[in-house]
Amino acid sequence: MKKSLVLTFACILTSVLCYAQKGPDAVVGTWFTGKGRVQIYKQGDKYFGKIVWLAEPNDTEGKPKADKKNPDEKKRTQPILGLINLRDFTYDEDNVWEDGRIYNPEEGKDYSCKMTLKDPDTLEVRGFVGISLIGKTVVWKRVK
Repeated sequence: MKKSLVLTFACILTSVLCYAQKGPDAVVGTWFTGKGRVQIYKQGDKYFGKIVWLAEPNDTEGKPKADKKNPDEKKRTQPILGLINLRDFTYDEDNVWEDGRIYNPEEGKDYSCKMTLKDPDTLEVRGFVGISLIGKTVVWKRVK
């Protein structure tokens, strides 16, 4: 009897956890990119992300890193920390957010982008030019 109660509870808990990882807001949170952390948030019906932590926040002179390669000269002095680098994503289905843009401050370039949540703690971010076949995928891990 006890074994069957434990098994039933485990099945219910697994179902709840699987359900919790799906849906439009499952991507909301803070993600480790390898060089920093990006906080993804919802604004209206779209999703955005901003850089909230950098492994190396300062340049060689000890000043906060700036967006030096931005094509807009007026923005080249803005700090990278706090920069919105993900814009205008919409939730499609099956844990995919698409039709968004990603800005890479290391290059000063903006790309089309889609994000796929592989599991609650793993996000594949694919930046591309034109079609998704011509691009690069990076894996981000959720910060707990």
